[in-house]
Formats: sequence, structure tokens, C-alpha cells
Amino acid sequence: MAGSEQKHPFYKPLWRRIAIVAVVAAWLALEIYRGSESLWIMIAAGMLAYAVYTFFIAWPKDAPEGDAGPEA
Repeated sequence: MAGSEQKHPFYKPLWRRIAIVAVVAAWLALEIYRGSESLWIMIAAGMLAYAVYTFFIAWPKDAPEGDAGPEA
């Protein structure tokens, strides 16, 4: 997900980002439990890694509301 997609208002609430990561993690767990082909396990694991990185590690940090910077 590029920086412009991270600015989409749909992904702003933390609960939505957590829900997306949880669904992908559940999919990975299901694939591992079922003993599926390794291709599907790799796809789900890659999607989970990408989602965690995009939604939590590289997510732009918002500045605190009270810190507007120097006033003129």
C-alpha cells in the first residue's frame, strides 16, 4: 500500500486496521490447520506480513492535537 492509500479515510480508525489484520491472521491459521498446500500458506503469510507492516509499522504517526507548532 503506497502512501496515498494510507491516507484513505476508511483505514483511519484503529479498529478497522486491527480487524483486517485479524481476518488475515485467521485465514493463515485456517490454512495451517487444514494442512493446505504450502502455496496458500505462503500467500496468507505474505499478506499478513504486508498488513502488519503497512497498518502498524509504516503507518504515519499523527501529531498530538495540542502541538500545532510555533504560532505567528
